[in-house]
Amino acid sequence: MENIQQELLRKLSDESSINEIQSYIKKVMEIRGFNKEKSSDKILLLVEEVGELAKAIRKNESKLGIDKTKEYNYSSVESEIADVFIVLLSICDVLNINLFKAFLEIGRAHV
Repeated sequence: MENIQQELLRKLSDESSINEIQSYIKKVMEIRGFNKEKSSDKILLLVEEVGELAKAIRKNESKLGIDKTKEYNYSSVESEIADVFIVLLSICDVLNINLFKAFLEIGRAHV
């Protein structure tokens, strides 16, 4: 399972499109069996990941207090943003939404 996922990941590059990344996430969710989860379960996971992103940002802000004894439990802002993106793409998969197409439609509506 991990080998398949690594093989799929190697096909991505710095120039991969959102569609290619969304396709990768879809395949990984299928491999791991997460494609059967309901959108309501995934939205709860997204909220959790956004909370972890908030903690990571707070860790980097000197004026905001955090529990210093747990400082090393917090991930980097970059990894938490990636987690949010991954869960968002998995929600798109469950709801059969092409994120890039939706982005273009919104962009055209606001021009």
